[in-house]
Amino acid sequence: MSRHERKTRPVIGWREWICLGEFGIDRIKTKIDTGARTSALHAFDIRPFSDHGTPHVAFVVHPRQRHRLPAVDCIAEVCDQREVTSSNGHREMRFIIRTDATLGGFTWPIEISLADRDPLGFRMLLGRHAVREHFFIDPGSSFVAGRRQATVSTRVRKERAIK
Repeated sequence: MSRHERKTRPVIGWREWICLGEFGIDRIKTKIDTGARTSALHAFDIRPFSDHGTPHVAFVVHPRQRHRLPAVDCIAEVCDQREVTSSNGHREMRFIIRTDATLGGFTWPIEISLADRDPLGFRMLLGRHAVREHFFIDPGSSFVAGRRQATVSTRVRKERAIK
């Protein structure tokens, strides 16, 4: 990477609003976590299935922290299944999916593991593989890319029964 390329990378804070447009999630508060290798998304009601022999997974996301609504129904092709070690040392097998993320007007493909993050502070972590070579991180700043107003796609189930 040239010196010029390094200078032109945008700066982001330790937490940012991310858009996962493929799933109709216009914003989800995300912790930028360079200690995590892979990004993680809070997902529940995870249901694997096959579509013409290709593995897929259906799942539901609560994009708003500490809220049960909206509940967004999602479907994605499974690109892998990996054993992931959480920050507390717990290991579990997780589905890995690929999708595009948008942050500060920049869109790029990322891999995300699906995990129950309900008791944790952030619905999503953006790991080091997703941010390297794309951004500089200012750990003393938040929402450098801006605070967007919440809008939710029509794909959202507003009347989902909560388990």
